[in-house]
Amino acid sequence: MANAKTDDRKDELDQLLKLQRDAFTASRPEDMAMRKDRIKRAMAMVKDHADAFCKAMSADFGSRSVEQSMLTDIAATVGAGKHALKNMDKWAKAEKRPVQFPLGLLGAKAEVRYEPKGVIGILSPWNFPVQLAIGPLMQVLAAGNRAMIKPSEFTERTSQLMAELVDEYFTRDEVAVITGSPEVAAAFSSLPFDHLVFTGSTATGRRVMEAAAKNLVPVTLELGGKSPVVMGRSADFAKAGERIALGKMMNAGQICLAPDYMYVPEDKQDEAVAGVSNGVAAMYPTLLENEDYASIVSDRHFERLQGLVEDAREKGADVVEVNPGNEDFANANQRKMPLTILKNVTDEMEAMQEEIFGPVLPVKTYKAVDQAVDYINENDSPLGLYYFGDDKSEQERVLNRTISGGVTTNDVLFHISIEDLPFGGVGPSGIGSYHAIEGFREFSHARAVYHQPKIDIAKLGGFKPPYGKSTEKAAAQMMK
Repeated sequence: MANAKTDDRKDELDQLLKLQRDAFTASRPEDMAMRKDRIKRAMAMVKDHADAFCKAMSADFGSRSVEQSMLTDIAATVGAGKHALKNMDKWAKAEKRPVQFPLGLLGAKAEVRYEPKGVIGILSPWNFPVQLAIGPLMQVLAAGNRAMIKPSEFTERTSQLMAELVDEYFTRDEVAVITGSPEVAAAFSSLPFDHLVFTGSTATGRRVMEAAAKNLVPVTLELGGKSPVVMGRSADFAKAGERIALGKMMNAGQICLAPDYMYVPEDKQDEAVAGVSNGVAAMYPTLLENEDYASIVSDRHFERLQGLVEDAREKGADVVEVNPGNEDFANANQRKMPLTILKNVTDEMEAMQEEIFGPVLPVKTYKAVDQAVDYINENDSPLGLYYFGDDKSEQERVLNRTISGGVTTNDVLFHISIEDLPFGGVGPSGIGSYHAIEGFREFSHARAVYHQPKIDIAKLGGFKPPYGKSTEKAAAQMMK
């Protein structure tokens, strides 16, 4: 019976893809005004139902700040739409390209046209369920595409609300939301889209890419990894600690760009840990009943995080629980977890082997900053990298000798909030990017167009047989 249901959903997905692709083909060339209208409808959908979205997200998590959701999911998504509307005319303009001498003198012309690809699939995660579904959609629409969205089953209420509202604001051949199980997501990722966007874990990203490869579907993978914080000796440890605490406690650390571990000078470890602890206490004097602090999304994820801490403890880590209100978490009937700092960590500990995605913060120490640089280079390239300090030469040394998706200096997370910077990973932390002109081009086909003049260029250039002196002359000229 389960197989029959899965087959039914597969047929539904196939039919929906055909509906959108047929509509896309029939509507070409489509006016820019239509693209803008779709973006405006997406913005209106999010703004008009902001409260309902925020309540759904809070219910899905068990507890999640409505104010935080308003910032990170609602305002950020509307901001992506505004940025696209402001820039898309410029992004979509054909680019004139030079032609080799003497073709230009003879009237030849070349250009690159940025054209829509067709139907784009968006597989979005649970941690920012509105932003990471509708944010990429803004650029997908700006580039002139149709879209099918499969949001996470972990945030079931938010996904269902999104499906209902998208049906209200869009026709099914423009944008459609498909809800359902991991089996539906697997079927979705195997569809012959014109492009597929996935945000989630590296392990799942590999499976998505494998499924897409069978149809040669190009992918944008926004993954994660262990984003490091490198604290230089010149850092203001109190200020840095507060900023790291904000990035690690927002959404209870369930952020792909959350600082995953700190690398600090050996003789400054206590100062660095105190800075983070004091930052937590200033923002969250209590945690259990604090509506500003999110719950862990599921029992399974909560147990996994507890397991990381216990594994580290058993293998010799010093476990520092940052619990400003001295609350009893052990007997609390909710999935709230205090920030747990792990000192004296080793690479054998699970917390140093996988992305944490929660309020657990390992601390490593160095004698010289090059140790931190070497450690980052020995491991998978992270999605984000953070440097704190006033030593510009050291900052540039860390940046120039490492590879990461993006960087924020003297803070964390903020590079993703800059709409005019591309957002993406590198290697195991992701492929491709969106945001800014890079995102528009990610969802466009760069089509090369060459306009030949009336004169017979092939004959003039020695390309036409019978080959002879003119051919030799043309080859020699090209190699000068």
